[in-house]
Amino acid sequence: METGSPQGAQTTGTEPDWTGLPPGLLRMRRLLLVVWLGPVTLAVGLLLGAFAGPAWSGLALLPLALMAWGWVLLGRNWRSWRYAERADDLLISRGVLWHEETVVPYGRMQLVEVRSGPVERHFGLAGVQLHTAAAATDATIPGLDPAEAERLRDRLTELGEARSAGL
Repeated sequence: METGSPQGAQTTGTEPDWTGLPPGLLRMRRLLLVVWLGPVTLAVGLLLGAFAGPAWSGLALLPLALMAWGWVLLGRNWRSWRYAERADDLLISRGVLWHEETVVPYGRMQLVEVRSGPVERHFGLAGVQLHTAAAATDATIPGLDPAEAERLRDRLTELGEARSAGL
């Protein structure tokens, strides 16, 4: 996991100082994968074994293979997420096959929210949702430590107010 300065990523070179997502998000997503596909695998194996014969219970390997494939894909997706705080904007990069890099200028931010649903709270995670005037540029950073999410919200709000006051 790449980590950057917790107080911001002002860089002197051309490459920004990227911050990766904490491993708690990956653990949560993988556990949810097992919680949903584990019982499906078991049910397919038991039901097919009981009603169609023991040879058919081998089809339970399909959801098991799907779970293994999802395990790998979740890891790749988690590693692709990162963000960087620069002097005038926030960069968010994500995606494996379709790579997206979102640039949100601080002066364009209208609202910065910290969100955490019941599953995220259980795993000690929170996300930051950025709202701008253009709905197409709204951005999210998922799976942060709640303290980091609040720090980022406060910093982005402060920078947004300072930049918009200068307009």
